[in-house]
Amino acid sequence: MTHPFLDLAPLSAEHFASIEDRVARLMDTSQNVVIMQGEALLPLEGAIRAAAGPGTVALNVITGPYGQTFGDWLRDCGATVHDLAVPFHTAVTAEQVGQALAEHPEIDFVSLVHAEAATGNTNPVAEIGEVVRGHGALFYLDAVASIAAEPVLPDAWGVDLCVIGAQKAMGGPAGVSAVSVSARAWERMAANPNAPRHSYLSLLDWKQRWVDGGRKALLHAPAQLEMLALEACVERIEGECLDALMARHATAAAATRAGTLALGGGLEPYVHEARDAAPVATTLRAPAGTDARELVSKALAVDPVLPLVAGGGALAQEMIRVNHYGPQATRGVVQSSLAALGGALAEAGFEVDLEGARKAVAAAWE
Repeated sequence: MTHPFLDLAPLSAEHFASIEDRVARLMDTSQNVVIMQGEALLPLEGAIRAAAGPGTVALNVITGPYGQTFGDWLRDCGATVHDLAVPFHTAVTAEQVGQALAEHPEIDFVSLVHAEAATGNTNPVAEIGEVVRGHGALFYLDAVASIAAEPVLPDAWGVDLCVIGAQKAMGGPAGVSAVSVSARAWERMAANPNAPRHSYLSLLDWKQRWVDGGRKALLHAPAQLEMLALEACVERIEGECLDALMARHATAAAATRAGTLALGGGLEPYVHEARDAAPVATTLRAPAGTDARELVSKALAVDPVLPLVAGGGALAQEMIRVNHYGPQATRGVVQSSLAALGGALAEAGFEVDLEGARKAVAAAWE
């Protein structure tokens, strides 16, 4: 028996390289783009371990849980780390980053998450990049959640290591990811004796055996189905137009925020200012005296496919996340999500305005 997912011709190096080129165009970058054969944690960790070591002095910006993880990796590499943490209901500013760099002029590495889907905030990378570039530090950016939901421009922003994943706003597979690498980032890695080599984490292996070899021979058997899925998702983005896709995400975020405020019942946006809110997901603060997990459970009992989850870790009891990304960045999904939450709140004894929320979502979408 044959099966379309199993009996495929091998993915050639030429085909693999052509997918990398399309991803590079999506990022509007002339830097080397390496597609890595694993979920985005692979290049996120690999890039830090390649570029950081005992002599590194890092500024690690924390606006959510991933920023905390990056600080752990940097310390594990032997780097001296200065954390810049801001409340999760807001975003970091370029002024705050500039002040931290001025206080510690020896900093030579800056790590930042663009959009924190877990906390619903997004950071002004263009302005921050200008400050980091002026300081001369290497700039590492996690754009996994933001790519295709808002502009991601490594070259224009001076980002040296920019990691993306396809599973959120791109609406693609989770099993492959990519990182764009500047020339000076490659130089930093090559000068780092602790950079992984002959390892699945190694970016330098990809540089030596893939990039420098003219992209003629792959390091190992590619994740064929995931690569084809990535190609299909990039093709779909090209068909819709990236600007239109980003506009759809922005509208979904605005509609969710407006609908929440109109719904009432004590539910409110977790991120205080709309300008700090990520277009990929909207986080909501559950009403006092309620448990976010119970509200989400009741909402999902009405429609189990809705993109609703409770916050993680310490935020589990107070935060609800509406993941309006990729194919779910639609008016129908936003409307259904708020209606289900409104029903859960009404069942808990709160007064809600379902019709007001519906009208607010409709108005935002027009």
